Amino acid sequence: MRARDAAIGLLRLYKRFISPVLPPSCRFAPTCSEYAAEAIEKHGILRGGTLALQRLARCGPWHPGGYDPVPSGKAP
Repeated sequence: MRARDAAIGLLRLYKRFISPVLPPSCRFAPTCSEYAAEAIEKHGILRGGTLALQRLARCGPWHPGGYDPVPSGKAP
């Protein structure tokens, strides 16, 4: 199993079993777990994981949230 597939699998398990028992609190669309899965699918485990961590760093009351799609192109 590739690392990318394992990471996406873990995100799907989180989305299916853990997320439903937590109160809704995500300020972004797509949610952070959806964003992470899409980022890893598009950019691979390293770049996608970095994008997901940057997104998680923006979570909090100091950021208004809103629509925040995964960048489509390869970043420098």
